[in-house]
Amino acid sequence: MDSSLLANAETVVARARTGDPEALGALYRAFEIPVYNLARRICRTTEDAEDVLQETFLEVCRSIGRYREEGSLWGWVRTIAASKALMRIRRNKYRDTDELHDQVTGKRQDDHHLRMDLEAALERLSETSRAVVWLHDVEGYTHEEIASMMGKTASFSKSQLARAHARLRTWLGEEVVL
Repeated sequence: MDSSLLANAETVVARARTGDPEALGALYRAFEIPVYNLARRICRTTEDAEDVLQETFLEVCRSIGRYREEGSLWGWVRTIAASKALMRIRRNKYRDTDELHDQVTGKRQDDHHLRMDLEAALERLSETSRAVVWLHDVEGYTHEEIASMMGKTASFSKSQLARAHARLRTWLGEEVVL
């Protein structure tokens, strides 16, 4: 994030509220990379992440007048980005491929072949499972916050996370303890 924006956040936000294009541009430049990275972790494709980036900043421009300066500016922008990424997932209605990946081929493979890096393992998760893992484990959202963003219950978030963790441990070659 752009440190000059953070030092002058109140001034930039005040100017952005008036529609000042330079201030709105400064907000975009300050948060473009972290918003894209968050969207890329939740969405399956770079194209979806780029769309989420644009949708996020359109919403920031529309909603800057409602930003109450409670908490960090990044926290507010991050919440918008996460919400837009989750909406993108719902809109795309990706087929849940977890069951396909969980099928056993009938042949025991060498452990070396079963191991993969974390990035590849995360890619194998369904959109919903990956979003819950990322929002909870990396972004630090609570199950209640994730449930609210997804229009589900906290139990849904907890069960998605538990199942995703079990799959990841299996795919990464770790012993799963139940």
